[in-house]
Formats: sequence, C-alpha cells, structure tokens
Amino acid sequence: MFLHAKNGTISLAGDSMHYIRFGSGSKTLVMLPGLGDGLTTVKGTALPMAFMYRAYAGDYTVYMFSRRNHLPAGCSTRDMARDVKDAMEALDIQKADLIGVSMGGMIAQHFAADYPKCVRKLILVVTSAEPNPILSESIHEWTALARRGDHTALMDSNVRRMYSDAYYRKNRYLIPIMGRLTKPKSYDRFFIQADACLTHNAADRLETIEAPTLVIGGAQDRALGGDASRRIAASIPGAKLSIYAQWGHGLYEEAKDFNQLVLGFLRNG
Repeated sequence: MFLHAKNGTISLAGDSMHYIRFGSGSKTLVMLPGLGDGLTTVKGTALPMAFMYRAYAGDYTVYMFSRRNHLPAGCSTRDMARDVKDAMEALDIQKADLIGVSMGGMIAQHFAADYPKCVRKLILVVTSAEPNPILSESIHEWTALARRGDHTALMDSNVRRMYSDAYYRKNRYLIPIMGRLTKPKSYDRFFIQADACLTHNAADRLETIEAPTLVIGGAQDRALGGDASRRIAASIPGAKLSIYAQWGHGLYEEAKDFNQLVLGFLRNG
C-alpha cells in the first residue's frame, strides 16, 4: 500500500501548497497538522507519514495538507480553511472525513462550519475553539524563543509541553539533534501561524457544525489544556468526547489505541 505514497504541490492563486497522499481506500481522509507546520511543511514526508498512519491506508486514500507556502501577515485560521477548500477542489475532492490536530483542529472547525457539504465526519484532536491562558502562555513562550533564534530551546519547550514526563526524559537527548535538523531559514510562517492561533475564535460557530464529530483531548495537555476539548464537545450538537486521563498534547503519538479510536468512529460513528 505504501507504493501509493506521493509528495505533491498544488498551485493556489499565485502561491503553492505542499501536500502528501497515501493509501488506496475508496474513501477520502484529509488530515490537517498543527503549528509545527510553521517550522517544517509536509514536503517529502509521504513515506514516513504513510508508515505512521498505515492503519488508515486500507480504508482510505489519505491527504495531508500544509498551509500555503507564502502566508500573508494577518492570515487567520478561517483564511487557512478556505485554502484547504481550494486545495481539495484542485484535487477534485468533493467530500472527505476530516481530522484536525491542534492548530489543524482550529482550521477544521472553520472548515466544517463554512463547508458542511464537504465533510462527512469530523475529528478534532487536542485543539481549542478560542485562546485560553495555557494556549497563550505556550505560544508566547515559543515565539519568544524563535525570536531569539534559540531553536534547540524551542524544541525542548515543545517536547516538554507536548509529551508525557516519561517521554521527555527518555527522548531529551535527541532534542539538540532535532534543533539542528529542523531549524527553518526563516520563522516568518511560524510567527504568522502562531498569531493565527492567538486570534482564533470559532466558539460561536461550533453549534452550526453539522458533521458527526468526535473530540479527543488529553487531561495532561500542557500546550492548551484538557478543558478546551470538553468545551468544544459541549458546543457541537451530538459531539462525542474522549479524554485520555494519562496523556497530553502528543496523545496521538503516545496513546497506543488512538488510531483504533479514530477508525472506530469513522467506521461506525
């Protein structure tokens, strides 16, 4: 099934957007990544992502979209949702199941509200409908480190806030290597996306979402807090909520049953 993995680029109104595709299923799944996209896009990651999310490749043809490559200053999460719609149209994707993780979940909220006919089912993972003190603290910490150019410290803060203490202790030695390998030439896209997180507000739009929705959060989330998921689930009509008591923001990597939870919802609802 990995023979179907592809790295691609879409032209969007004078700009471009990187995407990846893998799997051979008859249904379509669109995945929207988090703020890390501001540092490293999905370009060239089709094979590793196909391996990481291989559980979906039998049922689905999976697409993962980065944000456009030259984001204008002041670009909002709703603007980014419109870019996803344009990308889907360019690839002739009329309707898909949609998974948004963290900032990707913010974009997915607007997408589901603005384009209900394009979404079959919606999964919102470790995300928020609006800024909160934990989210604001995280973003301000990360942007301050980026402005200092201290990428290793930025990666250390990111791993510390995203993952469990056990994960952090086990993998801390890799952080300097991550710092060297992932430092971008410019932080401009990161700053624009970070600002979009701080100005994101879909709280008053959640009640208009029509797609069957699963909200997944982590009680130990140190990036934006577990209560953010509870608030989203309470606002979307009929939404299901699953909270991992022992995991935080990186639960989609740490929780061994995460993919099975998502597939169970997609297959059965």
